[in-house]
Amino acid sequence: MSGRPSEPAGARADGPDFVLASASPRRRQLLTAAGLVFEVKPAEINERPLADEGPVGHVERLARAKALASLPAAGGRPVLAADTVVALAGRIFGKPADLDEAKAMLTALSGQVHQVVTAWCAAGGRRGQNAAARSVSTDVGFRTLTAGEIDWYLGLGESLDKAGAYAVQGAGGFLLDFLAGSFLNVVGLPLAEVLTDLEAALGRPPRRRWPAPGPGGASGASKPRESDAGADARTGAGLGAGAGASGVGPGHGF
Repeated sequence: MSGRPSEPAGARADGPDFVLASASPRRRQLLTAAGLVFEVKPAEINERPLADEGPVGHVERLARAKALASLPAAGGRPVLAADTVVALAGRIFGKPADLDEAKAMLTALSGQVHQVVTAWCAAGGRRGQNAAARSVSTDVGFRTLTAGEIDWYLGLGESLDKAGAYAVQGAGGFLLDFLAGSFLNVVGLPLAEVLTDLEAALGRPPRRRWPAPGPGGASGASKPRESDAGADARTGAGLGAGAGASGVGPGHGF
C-alpha cells in the first residue's frame, strides 16, 4: 500500500486535476504558468449584485455559486471558480458594458484609492459541496489622470473585459500610483491562497507539468506527473506564454 490518497470518484490519474469554472484567459494563464493540470468549463450565472450587497459578499457569493453550478459536469473532480470586482467607497465596478461606461469608471478612479477584491471557491473532491468561498482585497491608488490619458488608454482596447476597466498587467499599469497587497489578486487570482484550497479539495498536492527538452534544448509541455512544493521554480518557464482550454495553449487578457 502506497499510502497516497485515492483520487476522487470519476477522476483519472492521467487526466486534469480539476475544472476551472472561469472564462478568464488571465486566470487560465496564471494557473498554467504554475504548471497545473486542469480543464476549462466556464459557469454561466447571473452576476448582478443583490440589493445592499457589499463587494466582498458579492464576489464570495458568485465564486461559490459558479463552483457549485459546475460540479455536476466535473466528472468527480474538484471545481475552482473565482470572481473579481473593483470597489470604490463600497461601489462595485464590474466589467464595463461599453467604452462610455469604461470612461466613467476610469474617471471615477482617477486620483482615488480603490480596492480590488477577488474571491474563489474550490468545491467538490474531498471538500464536497460545503466548501466556503474566500477572498483577498488589495488597495490600489490611481494617479490623477488627464482626459487625454484616459482617452489614449481606452483606445488600446484593454478596458472592455476588465473589472474596473483596466489591466494592471498590461498598459494599464501606468494608471497606478501604488499597489498595497497581492499583485496577482489584482491580475485576477491570488495563487498562494488558491493553491492551499486546491490541495485541500484534491487531498494531495496538485500535479505539475514539467518543461520537456526539445530540439536545441528548447522546452515544451510534457506529460503531467506528481510534484512536491519545491517544484514551483521549475514550472511555467515554457508554459506562461499562454493557456488554452486544457491549460496549455494561447491565452491573454483578464
